[in-house]
Amino acid sequence: MTGTVVGITYLDGPRLRRSVLAAADWVDANRDELNRINVFPVPDGDTGTNFAMTLRAAAEGVRTLHRRAKLPTVSGAMAEACVFGARGNSGMLLSHFLIGFRESLGGLEVAGASDVARAIRAGANRLYHSLDDPVEGTILTVSRDVADAAEWAAERDRNLQEMMAHVMKRAEESLRRTPELLEVLREAGVVDAGAKAFVRVLEGVMRLIEGDPILPAAEPLEYTVPDAAALAEVAAERDYGFCTEVLVRGSDHPPSTEIRKTLRSLGGSIVVLATEDLLKVHVHTDTPQEVFALAESWGTIEATKADDMREQHRALHEAHRKIGIVVDSSCDLPDRMVDQHGMVVVPLQVIRGAKTYLDRLDIRGAELYDQMREGGEVFTTSQPTPGAFLQAYEDALSSADDIIGLFIAGSLSGTLASAQAAAQARANGEHITLFDSRTASFGLGMLALRAAELAEAGWEIPAIVRELDRIRDQSGAFFTVDVFDNLLRSGRVSRGRAWLGGLLDIKPILEVGRDGRIVPLDRVRGREALVPRVLRHLERRLTPRPEFLRIAVAHAGVPELGEEIHDELVRRYQPRDVYVSDVTAALGVHVGLGAWGIFWQIEDAAPSDTAEPFPEDPSPQA
Repeated sequence: MTGTVVGITYLDGPRLRRSVLAAADWVDANRDELNRINVFPVPDGDTGTNFAMTLRAAAEGVRTLHRRAKLPTVSGAMAEACVFGARGNSGMLLSHFLIGFRESLGGLEVAGASDVARAIRAGANRLYHSLDDPVEGTILTVSRDVADAAEWAAERDRNLQEMMAHVMKRAEESLRRTPELLEVLREAGVVDAGAKAFVRVLEGVMRLIEGDPILPAAEPLEYTVPDAAALAEVAAERDYGFCTEVLVRGSDHPPSTEIRKTLRSLGGSIVVLATEDLLKVHVHTDTPQEVFALAESWGTIEATKADDMREQHRALHEAHRKIGIVVDSSCDLPDRMVDQHGMVVVPLQVIRGAKTYLDRLDIRGAELYDQMREGGEVFTTSQPTPGAFLQAYEDALSSADDIIGLFIAGSLSGTLASAQAAAQARANGEHITLFDSRTASFGLGMLALRAAELAEAGWEIPAIVRELDRIRDQSGAFFTVDVFDNLLRSGRVSRGRAWLGGLLDIKPILEVGRDGRIVPLDRVRGREALVPRVLRHLERRLTPRPEFLRIAVAHAGVPELGEEIHDELVRRYQPRDVYVSDVTAALGVHVGLGAWGIFWQIEDAAPSDTAEPFPEDPSPQA
């Protein structure tokens, strides 16, 4: 190809295919340089090799496609081949980026500049959320800066070539800053190898657009600094001896939260990568065969690897989040979302007779409701012990400098008091900030999600708390119960009111007040009138329409009704996010079978002047 291609306004299957091939060739041509500067997280001199071979796998996955294959076919083949071929930490991170990129494009056969910018943002977000302890000054930082640049350019010009030129400039600037953000790079006098590999990917695409040939260097490169990977000091030998990976095919594997919990007894540095029917796990362990045996229960094992790395563990323990999030199990957030943001969940206790279950681990909402239908023993609950909170704080602080704990309303449960006692017992609460959500279920969950987003965007804890206060005060929840027995046992309603309600088939509409207490809002006779009446109250609360709105539906064993309400909420409000889920078992004990609720979170209005700016999600463009 010669000359300069101008006026490129869309990405299709053939163009993505050629871009992947060009990027793989260019990274491969620079493999030795990337190995030489590899000092983080382990100075083992193989980042260039791992990254290049992972991208080469993606390239081979698209090479076999027809030259005119559609964009969904090419992006799907690219992502799946990358998962299969992912090698090492850098390869796993690249896979996360490409999967996020693919998922954002979805079924588009032609993607414009704004679509590509959104896909880059989705890739950067998935990459950033893939680790419990992301470190700035790495590929994580550069990919996020690249996403910022792509969004900025796409808003101003539909020309993909101009957008890529701006992206390249920002990527190079971000790469040069990596030593300022990571001390080990500054000491070695190099930039981050994984970040540079990512920039080489963009360079390969840009060289394709501009018609520059992509050839290996004709002569050995002369370096102004010695081999950093060889000269970097290695920390004292650690307990785990093998970098272990296993690739599993199947869609019935446990959620990544459970996989992580199980693997903790076998090792550390756990990364879980999941697509629709593929699961890839990375763990440092002394017993790789036990990991492989465990993986057999998750699906069909397609590949395994166990590399001896007893001398390669330098500084992995230093990789920290700035702020971690701890939340109790009543939050009702999906497991995968909890895992994406590295949240630590403290399970409440569900008690049946003499047996105690840990909420979300030993018992799920759906299991509870099945048992309720069968009748028999009565369930009760208890807040986590201070010891459970201490363990959660230790887990969170092992991968974060400070933590914010968000918990179910103090007026509804003793959970917050238990969390406070544990915080005081641990160095008088140093590095721990607690927040009363004054709500429950998705009301708590969506606040925790926003806290995680703000922390990932670089906000400081005082600013995050102020913003959570503001959001909490303009958000709310309605819920209703089908039977009064459970609320009666929990003391939320009087015996006389419960008896009268049951006799007259009166269904209450309850509200979580600003102080976190449950207050009556309205009542109707019969189930059929409930949904329209609740939606009428919601309409009043959401008038005028918020610009940034999250809504969730939580239900106790009535999934069809939950989906029906979900669809209506989407039709009416087109919220930024909408969720639907079973109420977790610990809350289901109190609200009973057939209960449901709507939770809304309004994030409108500019943050306070003292808060750091938070970039908004790009609006879809026609």
